[in-house]
Amino acid sequence: MQANLETLSVLERRLSVALPAADINSEVENRLKHLSRTMKMHGFRPGKVPLKVVAQHYGPQVRQEVVGDAVQRSFGEAVRQQNLKVAGYPKIEMGPVVEDAGELHYSATFEVYPEVVVGDISTATVERPLLEVGPAEVDKTIEIMRKQRVRFELAERAAESGDRVTVDFRGTLDGAEFQGSSGRDQQVVLGSERLLPDFETGVTGLKAGESKSFDVHFPDDYHGREVAGKTARFDLTVKQVAAPRLPDVDAEFAKVLGVADGDLAKMRAEIQANLEREVKAKLKVRLRDQVMQALLDATRVEAPKSLVQLEMERLRASARQELASRGVQVTDNTPLPADVFQGQALRRVNLGLILGEVVKAHNLHPRPEQVRALVEEQAQSYERPEEVVKWFYAAPERLQDSESAALEDNVVAWALGVAKVTDRVIEFDELMGKQ
Repeated sequence: MQANLETLSVLERRLSVALPAADINSEVENRLKHLSRTMKMHGFRPGKVPLKVVAQHYGPQVRQEVVGDAVQRSFGEAVRQQNLKVAGYPKIEMGPVVEDAGELHYSATFEVYPEVVVGDISTATVERPLLEVGPAEVDKTIEIMRKQRVRFELAERAAESGDRVTVDFRGTLDGAEFQGSSGRDQQVVLGSERLLPDFETGVTGLKAGESKSFDVHFPDDYHGREVAGKTARFDLTVKQVAAPRLPDVDAEFAKVLGVADGDLAKMRAEIQANLEREVKAKLKVRLRDQVMQALLDATRVEAPKSLVQLEMERLRASARQELASRGVQVTDNTPLPADVFQGQALRRVNLGLILGEVVKAHNLHPRPEQVRALVEEQAQSYERPEEVVKWFYAAPERLQDSESAALEDNVVAWALGVAKVTDRVIEFDELMGKQ
């Protein structure tokens, strides 16, 4: 085997390889002989099919397999000899077939992993968010749970914020209807911020049976391009006003939340335990994201295009699965181009390259006990944690997410010892977001 390496760009390489044709021909003949001893063909006894007949029927297929194996094997050998770290998959191009030639030629074009020099983050400032879960946070969470279980009861009064209103409406723009401009028996909850402000203002204060005409201005960035930035006229009739009724925080409420005996103290304890786990996870994500951004800001990376492309495809496949899981029918014609994910894919590839170098330089590989602790922590949210732990350890691939999380924890711990760290107590609502 002869191999010649060319540098096409910073990361792109091309290997030109020549393989002895005699070796290819010999392997083809050996495989055909083996095939003739085992194959069955009409008109011949088993194992007695002439080699010439076997070659006529299967020669091209066998030669293609032999050449493919030879290319794969020789490429691996050439890469090892040249001490190359191949990124992605090579593009193989076979040379012209010359009868009775002494050599078989092919070229492999590929990218190599870049040399990553991690930047200095000692001047970077990382803000460590802090939040302690107490009775006030439990009360807020209980209130959210009550709102999630709200019931509506008919009200003989004017509609106000929080009410569920059933309406018929018809909108026109310059006297003509437009897409989505009319509806019957539509239910909306006032104050939920799902309605345009002008529309909500028009409904508020009306009783069942009352009608009203009013203008609604659509913002410039409204998703309906036909009406974006324009003002439409709406005629609306309120058919029903229903007031919200939140459940009482009593034994029945506790039972609905899974506390079999309805003990309110036990309910609060369980809510606090779950809340502490959720808060801890969100605080960890906030801190991790800052560390990762600091590493990205400090380090210049030349990302292999092939790795970015592969990551784009992975993200697109994941998005398609997510849509399908939500009941959205996804077909090959569903508009979901891979380049939509280019920015995210580039960030993930760059970060992966940087983390790999940091982990190697500072020996931050996850330890078994770390992984075990993360698995056990995750299992606590299930009814039988010990069974969940056994399930994870029954198949090594199930531990990949926990291993990645442990590795990130180690990188964050290392970064906090290098960067400037400031602590900030944050509000519960800021961390949890709008529930």
